[in-house]
Amino acid sequence: MRYTSTRNNNLLIDSAAAIEKGISTEGGLFVPTEIPSVDADFLASLKDKSYIERAEAVLSLFLTDYTKEELHACVAGAYTGSFASEDVAPVVKLHDNVHILELWHGPTCAFKDMALQLLPYLLTTAAKKGGSNKEIVILVATSGDTGKAALEGFKDVDGTRILVFFPNDGVSPMQKLQMTTQAGKNVGVSAIYGNFDDAQTGVKKIFTDPALREELAENGFAFSSANSINWGRLAPQIVYYFSAYCDLLKKGEINNGDKINIVVPTGNFGNILAAYYAKKMGLPVNKLLCASNANNVLTDFLTTGTYDRNRPFHTTVSPSMDILISSNLERLLYEMSNHNDKLISEWMKSLNETGAYSVTDEILAEIKSAFAAGCCDDIATKETIGKTYQSYNYLCDTHTAVAVNVYEKYREETGDTAPAVIASTASPFKFSAAVLDAVTQGKEKLDDEFEMVDRLQALTGCKAPVQLASLKGTQPRFTGICTKEDMRKVVFGMLGI
Repeated sequence: MRYTSTRNNNLLIDSAAAIEKGISTEGGLFVPTEIPSVDADFLASLKDKSYIERAEAVLSLFLTDYTKEELHACVAGAYTGSFASEDVAPVVKLHDNVHILELWHGPTCAFKDMALQLLPYLLTTAAKKGGSNKEIVILVATSGDTGKAALEGFKDVDGTRILVFFPNDGVSPMQKLQMTTQAGKNVGVSAIYGNFDDAQTGVKKIFTDPALREELAENGFAFSSANSINWGRLAPQIVYYFSAYCDLLKKGEINNGDKINIVVPTGNFGNILAAYYAKKMGLPVNKLLCASNANNVLTDFLTTGTYDRNRPFHTTVSPSMDILISSNLERLLYEMSNHNDKLISEWMKSLNETGAYSVTDEILAEIKSAFAAGCCDDIATKETIGKTYQSYNYLCDTHTAVAVNVYEKYREETGDTAPAVIASTASPFKFSAAVLDAVTQGKEKLDDEFEMVDRLQALTGCKAPVQLASLKGTQPRFTGICTKEDMRKVVFGMLGI
């Protein structure tokens, strides 16, 4: 399996090099030159397997330059003992043929753990295979969950340093506390004035600056990424959609070959892109439902074919989706444009210079055949949390609630009652203020984050994950904040250059 760049088809590298580099030098994203295909026999062979065994089977199709022993060591290291559920990513029945795929049983209580527990193993193995003697600097922009998951995955990993930037007013109090109290001798965290798009754009500029890259190399450092622009982040996410399908097979909820709908709350498009790759490989999928909050740039794009970030930015109760520049959409467009790197480069240049671009009618038609899209605001999000808890005794976080809301509207409008899997991306206790407000219909207002956690536990009988509850009383280790223009200076300061 070879990899190329969405903006330069002449580039061909193996998966280890793609994972180690993170992003191509011209700013393109690494993608496989072909998508492997699977059949019903492949799915049947995974039905009774463990999550680790399923992960090895799926990832071996993409990471062909990793030996069987290397891949096993990576996957077993990532998923053994670090997840609260033995199933790693359990599927829970909500009602009828609607199921919740719980992706938040890892150490930071968010779906990002599914990939970021594995990425350090993949990355350090890749570095050894490539013979690199440079210290790898992981640079991360986060809208909340990626930062903590990356910090937890890379803390004290030999040969690496990790630096995380987050929008100071764009994450929940629990998310901020998780990041700013992070332990580890090789970690650094800084808030920025601005939103996630500012942080993400700043990180990309640093990545693609040749002079900066050369200066880092002279000091013994090399950049890589833990954001979903890194193929090593995206590939592990493909696995859990296969695993969910196999769990439904095992439970007798579906027959092998039955098509399912997959519903994903997403802002940066990585999580639903992984589902798209699974569908392209042959996983029986009917529709991919893209669920957005009030920052509905993806909803508009998937229905009109015009991507336009020139719009108000909304700070919402589902902050991990407060994004107007969805990086991973570039990979989808590369696939749907028949790998037209010149066209992708033109669209990304237009996005950078004007904030917008429009795809062709042919590509829009292909998008609509695979995807449906919807959005909801904070009021509807909270209403959905309350309704889901009252109706099904299931407590969901603010992002999962967006997906539940969008799915219910889709099913009502289309009559499509195919079995559905809704990706649940975080523990409700990471967003206790909004969830408590939803459950009590605004009747209870508390100021302290941990009083909210305690009250939510008492009201619902749900238990907060110990790694969140144990943050009570901890003091932030990292208190710095910078402008987006000073991000480069902060990086150099953290590295001691």
